[in-house]
Parts: sequence; structure tokens; C-alpha cells
Amino acid sequence: MKAQQISRRLMLRGLGTAAVALPLFEEMLPAAAKRADAPVRAFNVFFGLGIPAPLQEEGFEGVLEPLKPLRDKLAILRHVDQVRCDAKGVNAHFDGASGAFTAEPPDGEAKSGGASIDQLVRREHYPKGLPAGMVPTLVAGTFFRRSRISRYVHSYNPDGTVAGLMQERPRDLFERVFGAIPGTEEGGRKARLKRSVLDAMVAQYQFYTGANSPLGTASKGRLKDHLDRIREYEQRAYGMKSNAENGPELPAPSKLAHGGLADPGGEGIDITLDDLTSEWRLMADLYAMAIKTDRVRFGALTFLAAGERLRVKGAYEYGGRKVFDFDDARQLNAGGSKGCSHEWWHKFDERKRNEPLRAHAHMKMREVAYFLGSLAEEDARDTNGLTILENAMITVSTESGDGRHSNVKRELSGVFHAISGANGRFKTGGILDVRAEGVDVYNTMLEAMGARGRLGDAARKHRAVDLIRA
Repeated sequence: MKAQQISRRLMLRGLGTAAVALPLFEEMLPAAAKRADAPVRAFNVFFGLGIPAPLQEEGFEGVLEPLKPLRDKLAILRHVDQVRCDAKGVNAHFDGASGAFTAEPPDGEAKSGGASIDQLVRREHYPKGLPAGMVPTLVAGTFFRRSRISRYVHSYNPDGTVAGLMQERPRDLFERVFGAIPGTEEGGRKARLKRSVLDAMVAQYQFYTGANSPLGTASKGRLKDHLDRIREYEQRAYGMKSNAENGPELPAPSKLAHGGLADPGGEGIDITLDDLTSEWRLMADLYAMAIKTDRVRFGALTFLAAGERLRVKGAYEYGGRKVFDFDDARQLNAGGSKGCSHEWWHKFDERKRNEPLRAHAHMKMREVAYFLGSLAEEDARDTNGLTILENAMITVSTESGDGRHSNVKRELSGVFHAISGANGRFKTGGILDVRAEGVDVYNTMLEAMGARGRLGDAARKHRAVDLIRA
């Protein structure tokens, strides 16, 4: 029997008043669609403080080690120059962060100097807007410095305004993606614990998994697994108790400070490594789930803001071995901002071991790899058989190639970048010494993605970076 095509809009409408994200079922694809087709997606992943260029030269044997399991699906780009982003000389952390994914200096404290690459791709491929039921742009992350917006937001419209509001708390991200429960918006956490976003769609769930469902066997199973995962993430985001006999083990409620409390006068906060990474991983899981369910195709995710100021404490392990014991304030023998991990970057010296900095940078790569790895799992396969990590354009970057404020050219040269394959458009599987300006790297990416928009001065001659293209 020939499979019936069903409308995503109709199915979403049938799943009650709660806006529940759905996977992309084969039955939703047009009959003429080729299996080689995959949705166009673009995401910017930012991590704070950067990786000094000399440490990048060590490749996967140094602080980039956590990216090694994903190396076949990534290209590590070294020697990317962002010096042009310091044109106004405001602050190297701020200027470098503003240039990440835009290659432009900031335009004041609340705007970027122009569009980010994800938004130019979005406008090219979806000029009339994204399909119904999608979040236009999802911006989220765990971050701390808030003095200027582009320290932590990394998705911008062509006029420099933010493309999406930051979702900082797991519960806010959950509701942005999976929907709020009608009638409980003002009820607070107490009301939320009594209900689930899935309560509004029990009858529809029974229909779509029953004998008269337009879904095939594979899609029925995928729908069930998907809703089970929404329930799990809901429980994790709200600290709900599981009613299932074998429900997921829930982490303790978040103890992280948010909003202004997380950046008290720029003096930094005390935080354990476990608290930091537990909340980040919940955020990363929720964001990845949003992509896997085709609820979002564009946006940005931040793990620690530019110039982050944290006094981290805790044992850091990787691959079954002890890497380092974080205790920033004690090891720096200082309090306030001078006792934060931020200071290790200012103390960087290529003639020394820089052990605390190395450990912090390694930890950042572990957490970035955690998110990227979730998009390379079996449940992240598109209809063309490739994973989302292989199909999407996911660009990873940061603010600095050095960390010392003594030399702008040194600090904003050699800024770390990585990029995924974007469905065969970019060369993956190794480390590429591009030796090019960020504006040329980004414009080459835009060309490969079929976007006509360009970054930078229109009068400037574009220099294609063919080394990154497949």
C-alpha cells in the first residue's frame, strides 16, 4: 500500500493546544522528495575565553583531545584572523566575541556590526519563513558575563539586532521548544509539577499510534520514543518526580545563579564543576532535542560568555583519568575577579606549561564535544542516512587566540574555529591551516551554502578560502 503523505501543520494542530515539537516523519515528506535531501540548518556554538594559538598547534594530542572522536565529522580551522573586529578598540573580549560568526566589530553595547552567518543562510533558504510549528531562531546557553550582549548572544539579524532572546534557564528553554501548558503560565513551579505538556494530547497520541494512524510502524515507534524523551527532559527541567517504575534518575534542582546575580559587579561567582557541567548538559540535551525533532533549524548555543569570570572548584576527569583539580581562587591566591579562571588566560606564556589554562580549555572542549556528539547519535539520523552533525552547518568559535591584552593583533589572530560538513559542502576529517581573515572564511561558507548575502565591506575584494570546501 502506498504511504499516505500527512501535513505537519495538520498533525501539530491535532496534538492539542500545547505546541509539542515533533520528529520529521517520512510520511511528512513530499512523494517526490529525494532521500538525499535534508533540511538546511545552521547553528553557531560559542565558548568563552578561547584557546591560545600555540596550544592549537598541538592538535588532538593537547586541549583539543575531546574533539578527536568527532574528527571525521569536523574540520578544525587554525590561523583565522579576526583583527578587523577590533576596529573600535572597546575591549578584546567583547570585540572578539562580537566578531564570532559575524566578522564585524560591535555596533555599541547592544548590537553587533551586522548579520551572523546562520541568519544569512536562514533568509536565503527560507525567505517566506520556516515551516509551521518551528522556533524561528533558538538562542540558549549557560553563561555569566553580561556587561555587553555580544559576550553571550551569537545570532544576529542583518541590522545587528539579536535574532532571538536568550534562553538561560532549562525550564525557559524547555517551554520555548516544547510548549507551555495552557492555563498554568501564572501558576509557577507548583502548578507545573502537577501537569505535563503531554497531558493535552493523550487522545491524539492514541490515534497516531493506533490502527487507523496514517503513520507507518517505524514512525509510530519514533513518535513513542520521542514523547518518552520529552517527558524525561520535562522531569529534568522541572525537577519533577518520575511516576514510571524505571524513570530517569533526576539531578538535583539547579543551584546556579541567573540574571544579574550571576555577574555581581563583574567580580565573578563561585561554582563547582559538577554544577556548571550538569546544567550545561541539560541545556545541551534540550537544544539537541529541539534540532532532532525539527523544531528549530537556526540559532546559537553558548557555553560560558566572553571574558567569563568564574571561580571553579572540583576534580576534572576525562577518559577515565584525572586531568586536574580546579580551585581557581586558591591557586591564584586571590578573591573577586582576580581569583577567576579568566586570569589564567591573561597569564598565558607559551614558554610555560600553563597547566590550569590547559585544563580549563580541555574542559570547554569536552562540553562542546558533548553537544556535538549528541547530534551524531543514531536518533539524529536524517532521511538521507547521515546524522544531523554531518548534514548541518555547525560552526564553533570563540573570542580570543591568545588571552593577553598586551597585543591586539596577537590576541585576535589565530582564533579557534571548527565547522561540520554541511551535507558534503565542507572538507572534514582533519586540521586545516587556513591562514585567512574570518570575513573571508565566513563568506566562503555562505557561498557554499548557496547564500547570496555577504559579510563585511562590499567594496572589499573577497578572497575565497577554497581549502575548507569539499
